[in-house]
Amino acid sequence: MGSKNESRPSGAISRGKLSMKPARIAVLGVALFAGLGAAFLASAPKPPEKPVAPPPPVEVATDDVLVAAKELGFGSVLTPADLRWDSWPKDHIPDGLIRRSLSPNAPQELQDYTVRVNFAAGEPLRRDHLSKSSDFLATILRPGMRAVAINIDTQGSSTAGGFILPDNRVDVVHTFLDSRNGGNSFFSQIILSNVRVLAMGQLNQEKKGEHVITGVNVATLELTPTQAEAIIVAQRTGQLSLILRGLNETGAGESKDSVTGERYEHRRGRAELKRNTGRS
Repeated sequence: MGSKNESRPSGAISRGKLSMKPARIAVLGVALFAGLGAAFLASAPKPPEKPVAPPPPVEVATDDVLVAAKELGFGSVLTPADLRWDSWPKDHIPDGLIRRSLSPNAPQELQDYTVRVNFAAGEPLRRDHLSKSSDFLATILRPGMRAVAINIDTQGSSTAGGFILPDNRVDVVHTFLDSRNGGNSFFSQIILSNVRVLAMGQLNQEKKGEHVITGVNVATLELTPTQAEAIIVAQRTGQLSLILRGLNETGAGESKDSVTGERYEHRRGRAELKRNTGRS
């Protein structure tokens, strides 16, 4: 009986082996299908990402600054139409500018003020560059300087043919007769260099909102007190002429308190001219 249980027909074994093959094939098929699906998903394009909204702009605090609505030349008399407000970042407004938050009525308050410097259109205004004074020359004088008028001829022979204009720079030449030791010779020397011209003429009139100097027999120069003393003495002892300097030379050779060529002194209440010979 035992030998019958242990022995199996060969046909039964073959059928068992054959019955396992479809199961294995099914497992392999499932694995293959899963692999193909994974490969397809990996190679498929990714869906577009949703755009990220930009952060909201940072609000910058601003204030209005008073600027020139058009080009303003020095000596111009202001009207409200000459001014306008421009918006500036509040934290970047330099000191000295006119703010709307502090002076909302500034265009009306500054009416009839005189402009002391040139302003380009859109340039911010400063109160220290404006003056309420009706005296035109006093408004354009720099601190520490004096306005001195000198006589010139009416034909322009001593003023570069009449082409010297206000705010030009000039050299002042003194021509005098040297009668020492019986001599009768004329000498010319530059006594002041790089001097600013304030006005050419003698009558100050207002035309179309600007101050206009008429007449050509007087030139008004901006000088230091020492230079003013020198030129007044020179005018008493000879003739003064103006030499026009080029625009590219206006900053060269300027000496605030220098008197070149000749030396002027006051002795015993009267002015005396001394040639600069190198000796005291």
